[in-house]
Amino acid sequence: MRLNTSSPAQPSSPGTHVLDRALRPHSVAIVGASDDTSRISGRALHYLKSACFTGRIFAINPKRDIVQGLPAYPSLADVPETPDIALICLGAAHLRQAIIDCAEVGIGAAVIFAAGFAETGEEGIVAQREIEELAREGGVRLFGPNCLGVMNSAIGFMGTFSSAFDGQAPAPGGIAIVSQSGAYGGHLAYLCAKRNMGVSYWISTGNESDVDVAECIDWLATQNDVSVILAYAEGVQEGARFTNALETARRNRTPVVFMKVGESPLGAHAAQSHTASLAGEDKVFDAALRQYGAYRARTTQEQIDVAYACSRRIYPAGRNLGVVTVSGGFGVQLCDAADRHELYVSPLAEQGRAKLREINPMGSDNNPCDTTANWLNDPSLITQTLNVMYAEGGYDSIIAALTMLPDTQHAGERVREAITAGTTNFLDRPTLLCMEARDSVIKAYEEDGFLVFDDAERATVALSALSYFVEEWASPRTRSTKAGDGTALGAVALSEAAARSTLASAGIPFLPAEVASTSDELAATTVRMSGPYAIKIVSADIAHKTEIGGVVLDVPDAAAAETARQDIFARTATLMPDAQVEGVLVSPMAPEGIEVIIGVTNDPIFGPVTMFGLGGTEAELFEDVALRIGRISADEAAAMIAETRSSALLDGYRGNPAGDRAALAEAIAALSEFGAAHADQLDSVEINPLLVLPPGEGVIALDALIVPPRREQVL
Repeated sequence: MRLNTSSPAQPSSPGTHVLDRALRPHSVAIVGASDDTSRISGRALHYLKSACFTGRIFAINPKRDIVQGLPAYPSLADVPETPDIALICLGAAHLRQAIIDCAEVGIGAAVIFAAGFAETGEEGIVAQREIEELAREGGVRLFGPNCLGVMNSAIGFMGTFSSAFDGQAPAPGGIAIVSQSGAYGGHLAYLCAKRNMGVSYWISTGNESDVDVAECIDWLATQNDVSVILAYAEGVQEGARFTNALETARRNRTPVVFMKVGESPLGAHAAQSHTASLAGEDKVFDAALRQYGAYRARTTQEQIDVAYACSRRIYPAGRNLGVVTVSGGFGVQLCDAADRHELYVSPLAEQGRAKLREINPMGSDNNPCDTTANWLNDPSLITQTLNVMYAEGGYDSIIAALTMLPDTQHAGERVREAITAGTTNFLDRPTLLCMEARDSVIKAYEEDGFLVFDDAERATVALSALSYFVEEWASPRTRSTKAGDGTALGAVALSEAAARSTLASAGIPFLPAEVASTSDELAATTVRMSGPYAIKIVSADIAHKTEIGGVVLDVPDAAAAETARQDIFARTATLMPDAQVEGVLVSPMAPEGIEVIIGVTNDPIFGPVTMFGLGGTEAELFEDVALRIGRISADEAAAMIAETRSSALLDGYRGNPAGDRAALAEAIAALSEFGAAHADQLDSVEINPLLVLPPGEGVIALDALIVPPRREQVL
């Protein structure tokens, strides 16, 4: 009805990219090939033969003349041509020579199945580095070690020993899978087959001594026969390469559905900075996926569901959802699920409602539309209802809840024909069916182009994901083009006074302030500056001044200022006797405004990460933050602000004054510039709180913190 499952023709010869050669080989060598198909060394050869690989297979085994019915060669040097890729089925002890042999005959890519390398500890790390260096010197690109191989089912290339393919090679289709974990990647392939989804490309990257998930995503996103990429990783090695790959996918409108596992704290240094604590490793990875348009699935089922929906390449124009049911209860359930996942079940216009009443007086006349059981007597009611909902409601998609009725003997086929007829004029948008049925019935509906789910929640999650991709692909990505001032900051922590001066030069507005270390200096300051005052301890050793009583606010006059100074010094001497104190910072009290926090932390993988969230002492309590990787523009900063729940405060929540969003966005962008320009000189920089004044009045930074690189970063 609406599906185009044909794949573009394969190129006549491998291209120049390592994955062109590795995934579209004309020939493959199996080093260490075995007759025993139950062993790793025999399974890959068995798979290749069973899948009818279209290329040539060269079995390498110096102890045999025949392996699994094929001629065996003593070594790679004895093979009559240079294979495109080698599958090395040898133990770790024999890998060095195997890689040398690959390099000597000119094999450009090799898959290493063997484990016992970086995943095992320090000795394994050293051994892995040795084979990496050998391969680099010999011009051999490596997959693994500790990986399960690669696959292109369209040509029968099964360069793997994964048990996921024990039964048979998967049918070719638009799914591509790349996974650091071979077992998880195999599990995904198995689940795709159960869901009637063809998998053309499958890549296990293992320890990623060379080829990694990022490089694979970058290549897969440019292939015409890939409709969606399923990816799994525990982490990435190079943030820039990873985000560039995601940007390639976004630019080519290739959805990436990512499973990222593992949450690691940044360590004790996070105590120095709210920003570092709020921008933990997993949150930064999550931000990178969102910023570059990938979808992060939280469960394997969600990952498969979203890939299933994307595999049809039919996307809704918006989030306006029509709901048709055979029971009112299912309509309520779908409406609740739609609300949770930002789908809008908008009412039907009166013209459409009148048509529904005319068609089915016993049913409901709005969205959601309950047809009741009346359609059992006349299945054309379903056809007419769907037609009216699409034509009159203008819905971007429809979910129809049908229970088990499509599987009934007396009505099953008539229901299918009726639904097909009702949607045939609206094939440019997805129609989802919530139903239970035998596999054969579900497959028939899928062949007609419908997406079939057994649960309202799963259906709405998948549909919301389709809208997410549409929105991400349409969203402009604006980056700052400013160069930024890279003036040296030094290697020691800065006091607030020094941090204020540095950040003011970068374009961050502050209230006037002076440092006073003695009674006389304080008295002179209060003469020059009108009260009431804010008085704070000045020490590069004290990151959070309020926690030691180092801040006194609303100080009315000079006498009270001196009392505050003495009290602050006394508390500091008691609680932090080793702190080097410069004096106290005196500034006028700030006007009323909305307190937020902005900052940049230098992530070890992704580099500078800009953060915005609710400010003050509650920043870490509520963790309502948005993150962005790299330099950002004011437009991108404005998008960050809108992502947070606290964004509502800037609109004038419950009668309170609104905030100057434009000035806030400019301040976030300026701090992003500063963080990027000084990426090699800081661990984090933070302004907390930043006071947002009413529209047109700007923002004022009330505190500043610049944390230098940790010692291990510098060494």
